[in-house]
Amino acid sequence: MTPAPSLTTDPILSLTWRIALPMSVGMFFNTMFNVVDTLCAGWLGTEALAALSLSFPVFFTVFAFGSGISQGTTALLANALGAGKTTEARHIFAQAVVFTIVVASLLSVAGLLASPWLFGLLGAEGTYLDTVLAYMNVILGGGVVMLLPIVLNSALSATGESRFYRNFLITGFFANVILNPILMEGWLGLPALGVSGIAFATVLVQAGGALYLMGRVKKAAFCQGLTWPEFRPNRNLLKQLAAQAIPAALNMLTVALGVFVITWFVKHFGKEAVAASGIATRIEQIVLLPAIGLNAAVLSIVGQNHGAGLPHRVREAWVTNVKIGAVLMALGGLLVGLLREPAMRLFTSDPAVIRHGRDYLLSASLTLAAYPILFVTVFAMQGIKRPAYGLWIGLYRQIAAPALVFHTLAFTFGWGLWGVWWGICLVTWSAALFALWWGSRQLRVRSTD
Repeated sequence: MTPAPSLTTDPILSLTWRIALPMSVGMFFNTMFNVVDTLCAGWLGTEALAALSLSFPVFFTVFAFGSGISQGTTALLANALGAGKTTEARHIFAQAVVFTIVVASLLSVAGLLASPWLFGLLGAEGTYLDTVLAYMNVILGGGVVMLLPIVLNSALSATGESRFYRNFLITGFFANVILNPILMEGWLGLPALGVSGIAFATVLVQAGGALYLMGRVKKAAFCQGLTWPEFRPNRNLLKQLAAQAIPAALNMLTVALGVFVITWFVKHFGKEAVAASGIATRIEQIVLLPAIGLNAAVLSIVGQNHGAGLPHRVREAWVTNVKIGAVLMALGGLLVGLLREPAMRLFTSDPAVIRHGRDYLLSASLTLAAYPILFVTVFAMQGIKRPAYGLWIGLYRQIAAPALVFHTLAFTFGWGLWGVWWGICLVTWSAALFALWWGSRQLRVRSTD
């Protein structure tokens, strides 16, 4: 077995690749997991496909809280491990599990109660509403196992270990490919569950992942000696977790609000523009996948070195990840710029949709390098236990600035849809440049403490 890395002594560059590469590979398979669900829903019919799309706001809310708890747990654990406080790290892990179970349970109950009203508000009624609820009620009922793998991975990430989560995501993808048709169509003598089968397959995969990852976490050095009494709620530690997790979760929720803001402006230019925005955004997200692992890398490395009182390594980790991410996405942007029209044609043959999407991807090709600068800085700030930064920059980038900039460029200046496309580029780069200034300022002060 490969020895565990030392996040406080090993070279930053090698640590970055060791953590980031497995995570990026895993996130690719996670994306394909969702693609398989979409394809299977399409086989069931338009109503099932629409049900998965309509469930996105509720699903994303659950995921946002899981992501927030995960980031908070990694930050606190990494700081404790870097400081050599193994017992404290073990207590933090136990309380993170408790915190996850409580939050997931509350989200499940709230979601089950509010879903009929919420989906009705979004236009679902009759058999359409029944189909949406058939999918979402299963997901919400399995809320605890939906969040546990994310948080268990955060404990492994705090030690610099991302391979096991990658293994789960790859295995989970193939398990989902097998389980979806079995449960949807009722193979092997099982009842045909339709769209509920897609949801049950997801919950079963996540439950299996939770068991696998718990087994790996229990073998970690900081978990040796873990006992059941340590899972009794500890008010002080739960408060610390909430202080780290809630801002990160709210920052994730601003992403959903940002999608709404963009869609609201784009819809003024017709359904073809809306369709183009959805397709082009998906292409953009696929190109961003190689840089996603950098977020996990910088959070783990910065967290441990901050806890160990090594500010020069904290700054080096931030700078290294920013550079790698910017270069990767500059190359990705060049690829998108050259292949933007063929990429759109993979998803649609509508000339108007292709034209609008091609225009969006032109601006996106120049925007892509800004995203890792922004995200790496947000995760670095989380690593030094300053999670509020991400929330404030999210509110600026997703809501405040777009509302002003999109309206000014699209309508006041008369740029039309180009105003929205270039507005996204302008807002994202302004946030990224601020992130560079803010990160340099914060980490420079810490390197001279």
